[in-house]
Amino acid sequence: MKNRSLLFAFALSLGLFATSCSDDDNDGETLAPLAGKWNITKVGTTLAGQEYLIDAPQNQSGCDKDYLDLKIDNDVNQGNYDSSNNPCELITRTGTYSRSHNDLTTILEGETKVQDIVNLTLSELKLKDANGLIEVYERD
Repeated sequence: MKNRSLLFAFALSLGLFATSCSDDDNDGETLAPLAGKWNITKVGTTLAGQEYLIDAPQNQSGCDKDYLDLKIDNDVNQGNYDSSNNPCELITRTGTYSRSHNDLTTILEGETKVQDIVNLTLSELKLKDANGLIEVYERD
């Protein structure tokens, strides 16, 4: 009888141990794809733990939204619409990007920018840099 009790306790312990050990090795990363064309919609910052976002002022009225196009081969195109010279003139910068865990590093024409990926879903990409500046993109 004592052996049965010990065997039962062992089996119960083993079952609890096996179910409590899940795969937590993804470090909060999401499985949503990063590659794609992302239109900037909001910008902002965090003050005293509170997030403040506004509509992206860089989007010219009457023009398409400025964008970040992250290619599968790690090339990146940044498109900015500017009406200074011609209405809705598209100005593009090209470069490369890389992702390391939840950091996105872009190198556009020699300028390196590192941002944390705060949120990545199928429809939204939220980035935050070391200064607390936030950019929110929606998938095109």
